[in-house]
Order: sequence, then structure tokens, then C-alpha cells
Amino acid sequence: MQNFKDKVVLVTGGNSGIGRSAALRLAERGARVAIAARRRQELEAVVGEIQAAGGEAIGISADIADPQQIDEMMEAVISSFGRLDAAFNNAGVMGKWDAIDACDIADFEHAIGINLRGTWLCARAEIIQIKKQGYGGAIANTSSWLSQGAIRGSALYSITKAGLDATTRALTFECADHGIRINNVAPGVVDTPMTSSGTNRHLPA
Repeated sequence: MQNFKDKVVLVTGGNSGIGRSAALRLAERGARVAIAARRRQELEAVVGEIQAAGGEAIGISADIADPQQIDEMMEAVISSFGRLDAAFNNAGVMGKWDAIDACDIADFEHAIGINLRGTWLCARAEIIQIKKQGYGGAIANTSSWLSQGAIRGSALYSITKAGLDATTRALTFECADHGIRINNVAPGVVDTPMTSSGTNRHLPA
């Protein structure tokens, strides 16, 4: 199946978990994949795996909490591939899982800064680029079932994903006339390094 043949796709948080699987599958289907992540060693491993299988990929070290690094990420995509056809904004953190009186403003800002503000900044940069090209594209964001629900200790995470849902709904209308499709993906509990890091002990049996 080559239904992404020669399409340029950016995957943030593509070094592990859902992002890694998405990057590998996109490459299998013919995409030219730009993978952005903070952990360089894992990033290079995924790029190497794609290239070893005959695919085309680049790795970009980027922290989406930093607006300058997002700009540099986009510059790297365009410098390498010349355009952007689609993006999967998957980078995120669990943040602190605890009762509200056990969390402080730094915990709040960390979760919001990556999951909501960072994804908003990525979408903004992607939309600017796709509009400039003039022929449309597609963007998907990783939300969560916790945007509409909650479990004990999930308040910070749920806030970020509910905000992302609202943002995506607004951007869907805003970008429709430009041929840009925008959707959220809302996974349940997935066995990834992030969910195995200890947060899963809070999940109901």
C-alpha cells in the first residue's frame, strides 16, 4: 500500500510509542517522514529503521515547548523536503498525576506548555506552511479519551486534552476553505513507554 507515496509528513513525538508506530507505518506507505522529538538517541533509531527498510526519513531534535525550536523544526522540514503535506502532532507528556492540592503552578505550566500550547504552536506553524503552498493538506492531533472523562489524579492531563479538542474543533472550521483537514485522534489506554512509566497504576482495573 503506497497511498502516502511521496507525501511529506511531519510526526512530532515520533521517537517512541504511538508516534514511532505512526512514523514507521507512514514510511511503509510511501511517505517521506520528518520525525521530531527531544530524545536524540531514540529519534535516530527510528530514522535508521525507516532508512534500513528503504524509506526516506529525517530526524529533528525539537522541544515543542520552545517556539523557536518549532520554527527551526519547520525550517528543517522545508529545507530537506521542500514542502509539508501532512502532520501528526503527537508529542505530549503525562505530567504530574495527583490530587490538585499536591500539584503546583509549575506542574500546571509544564503540562499546558507541552500538550496544549506546544501543540497549538505546531499546528500554527503547519497551517502557515500549508496555506503558503496553496493546495491543502491534513493535520491530526493526539488527544485522549480523558478529554471527555477523568480518573483519579488526571486533572492536569484532562485539562490539556480537553483544550486541544476545543482548539481542533475551531481550527477545523477556520481551515476548511483552505483545503486543510484537521482531526483529533483520541486513544484509550495504549501500552507505550509513557503509559508504562507509572501512571497506569491510577487506571481502573
